[in-house]
Amino acid sequence: MESKELMEIGLTEGEAKAYLALNKIGQSTVGPIIDESGISRSKIYDVLERLIQKGLVSYITKDKTKYFQANEPGKIKAYLEEREKRIKENKEKIEKLIPFLDKERLEGKSPSSIQVYEGFNGIMAAHDHLFLRLKRNEEYFFLGIPAFQEERYHEYWKEAHKRRVKAGIKCRLLFNKKTPRSVMIDRNSYKGSDARYMPIEIETPAWVMGYKDVTIIGLQAKKGMAIEIINREIAESFKNYFDSMWKMSKHFK
Repeated sequence: MESKELMEIGLTEGEAKAYLALNKIGQSTVGPIIDESGISRSKIYDVLERLIQKGLVSYITKDKTKYFQANEPGKIKAYLEEREKRIKENKEKIEKLIPFLDKERLEGKSPSSIQVYEGFNGIMAAHDHLFLRLKRNEEYFFLGIPAFQEERYHEYWKEAHKRRVKAGIKCRLLFNKKTPRSVMIDRNSYKGSDARYMPIEIETPAWVMGYKDVTIIGLQAKKGMAIEIINREIAESFKNYFDSMWKMSKHFK
């Protein structure tokens, strides 16, 4: 086994060299370990202590002298399993922490700010901010939703609507007139969603989403992007545009 492989599972270079040296020479004092591994005397005890903590090395004392030995190779698997367990636990902790950090970061933004998100994941990230900013019975709107979208967008919107319903958030949606009826039927099937065709003939790949003091301008092209603008006056202006269109629209039948 090469030290590189041990390093890939979480050991430092020194730890890997010390373990391999001990595994090769057997029970030993530090002298032979230093000679075989190339680790300096000033560092060898710290390295061996860390290996002991990891369960990969043990020692016995004879005549006041420590003799170290590498534990059976099977302990490497046990160490890796324990490390994976800790990573999983830390991941769960981080997943619980992320919403709090996101909320804190968003609340700490200046009264006016602009941020650009690129690609599919970026657009979804900008959209998902609504779940941090809106409360039950509050609402967002979409203006100018494209008639044709990649399937991955449709799949995302469906999951987002399920999440929206669970959060008790409402939405009003204005789609391009060429949008298939199947899409309109689907969007209207979710509680709290009112999807309609736009009252005028206009075709554009860009859409506008808004709520509170937030406006998001999205472009679902090959290299999509979303521009998130936090500014109350801009948000109110786009909301007025939307409301004017909404008054002219008709319930989907």
